[in-house]
Amino acid sequence: MIYLDNGATSLPKPRSVIDAAAWSIGHLASPGRGSSGASEEAENLLYELRIAAGKMFSCPPQQVVLTSSATHGLNIALKSLAGPGDRVVISGMEHNAVVRPLFSTGADVQVARGHLFDSKKLLEDFDRLLKPGTSACVVTHVSNVFGWILPVEEIAVLCRMRGIPLVVDASQSAGSLEVNMEALGAAFIAMPGHKGLLGPQGTGFLLCGYPAKTLMEGGTGSLSAQREMPDFLPDRLESGTHNVPGAAGLLAGMRYLRSVGIRTVSEKEKELCEVLVRQLKTIPEVEVFYGEDQAGTVSFRVRNRDCVLLATRLAEQGIALRAGLHCAPLAHETAGTLETGTIRASFGPFNTRQDGKELCRRLEIILERPEFEEAVTDCR
Repeated sequence: MIYLDNGATSLPKPRSVIDAAAWSIGHLASPGRGSSGASEEAENLLYELRIAAGKMFSCPPQQVVLTSSATHGLNIALKSLAGPGDRVVISGMEHNAVVRPLFSTGADVQVARGHLFDSKKLLEDFDRLLKPGTSACVVTHVSNVFGWILPVEEIAVLCRMRGIPLVVDASQSAGSLEVNMEALGAAFIAMPGHKGLLGPQGTGFLLCGYPAKTLMEGGTGSLSAQREMPDFLPDRLESGTHNVPGAAGLLAGMRYLRSVGIRTVSEKEKELCEVLVRQLKTIPEVEVFYGEDQAGTVSFRVRNRDCVLLATRLAEQGIALRAGLHCAPLAHETAGTLETGTIRASFGPFNTRQDGKELCRRLEIILERPEFEEAVTDCR
């Protein structure tokens, strides 16, 4: 299989990640729930993980909250900042992990759309919408659909100047681009562990620079005599049993990434994306979405072809992609691809130039077949 769906989950994982997660299942207990060596070792593991995340993202370790996903972290962040009628400004590239929680709060959501890969226009829209009284600003660092690297640093400046809390969704950037909590001055940054950080599914971080409300309450192993949740991080936001095997695998993934270098990964993925764009543009029926500020993800669609069916045929040929709306209908609405969706190829640190070349070769073979003359249908 040629795996080009790292925007969903990175694959393969480094061997060290698999070994660390497996070892922890047989050797570690729950942290903070006992005085045994197995419990203390689990507690040390979580502390090392917070230290590693703090160094990688320039955040004090005690403000690194362990979550089950970026979605989990975003729900905490957004429900800490927004309520019924509160004005919240978001980009037109946001994932449903932002849109749906905000909808559930009853917030007044304003969308800075700009145009695809037009950072200047997007900044103008944010500048216009970030008015006094805005409760929060939310922006994805990289579009999960198109790989567009949004001007997060410039948006952060606008927010700081106007005293507006900023929430950054780093789902597609953590591990492949620099994410600096201190430099951004963000209220919250959420990210998964299973994508660019190369860890297992069911892991993630919420970096907290702002008081947070609890999403759920329960045991923390601390202050057990009181009925209220602790008022200090990370305990306040980490009720229940930790995913220790996931944490062990995530720490191993981050150590592997540190040994390779985030910049090295970023440059490689960007190069693979640029090569694939050039190759796809040689196929007459293909429309490619690309721009100057693009990470290691590229979307395309094929004229008069159903994108989901086409991706299914490619999967049968051993090419793993993702097609449809990618849980981000707002991004497709902004780009004008809502009715058709797109096919997305997203690179990871283990991909090669040959992977993109093989995708294009097999795509051309499939497009030559007469059974692929059907019209585009709704592929949501």
